[in-house]
Amino acid sequence: MRDFRGLPANAFDGRGNYTLGLKDQLVFPEIDYTRVDKIKGMNITLTNHGPQRRRGRELLKGLAFSLREKGAAQ
Repeated sequence: MRDFRGLPANAFDGRGNYTLGLKDQLVFPEIDYTRVDKIKGMNITLTNHGPQRRRGRELLKGLAFSLREKGAAQ
């Protein structure tokens, strides 16, 4: 968490949907890492029925998602 600078703002498609890729499932505190036998990644897509990227960004900001601004260090 200490190095988290927000989610990439460039992961929107042309319709306002947002896709986030995770390299492993251990980012979720509910998972007991002592019972994990294999690291698994996943893609998470938040689908927005709005017609524009701007509306998708507004929705995520309204849900308190932290998006990196353009040009911010990764």
